Amino acid sequence: MKKHGYKGMLVVVEGTDFAGKSTQIELLKKYLECQAFGVVVSEWKSSDLIASVIDDAKDRNLFNANTFSLMYAADFAYRMENHVIPSLEAGFVVLMDRYTYTAYARDVVRGVKPAWVRKLYDYAPVPDLTFYLDLPVKSLMKRIIAAQGFDYYESGRDIGFSTDFYESFKIYQTKILEEYSKMVDEYGFVKVDGNKSIEDIHEFIKDKTQKLLKTKFE
Repeated sequence: MKKHGYKGMLVVVEGTDFAGKSTQIELLKKYLECQAFGVVVSEWKSSDLIASVIDDAKDRNLFNANTFSLMYAADFAYRMENHVIPSLEAGFVVLMDRYTYTAYARDVVRGVKPAWVRKLYDYAPVPDLTFYLDLPVKSLMKRIIAAQGFDYYESGRDIGFSTDFYESFKIYQTKILEEYSKMVDEYGFVKVDGNKSIEDIHEFIKDKTQKLLKTKFE
């Protein structure tokens, strides 16, 4: 991964599902637009090319971990080429809801070799700022149960940790968090306490982003 030289700024918000990423992305987007910045948002697995194919393959449990890893990498590459890079070249602030680090965590827990999955994304530019919403498993479980219940893949049932959804989810998400923890220093994440209020997290992210904007655009 190499630092980009584009006119725009790349800001990433990482974390597990229900950590509050989408909420913080939307709040930051509104704030930046009020400051007259052009903002583009790109979400994980959202390309026109292959997102629906991935969903269909997951519903039918068609592929192994390496194949799914390649499909997600294809989705990412399409978004980078057609949306993210052109926006950065044009001087926009690009907000990414998940980045390559999601693959580094999820794919590795599913058995993909770390070096292999990192090689898939080695062309990706280094973000100017990466926020990691750190939420303990207990807090995450409460949010999941209150919102929708346990999802087959987000519980790691496809891996075979446990036949019990609750226990499988606990094991899987704990391993995901362990992978994220390894990346905090390696990739310079700005770690954020995911248990704090939405408003407090937003203020923290906003202030950090504003400071970088001043050095980037002034």
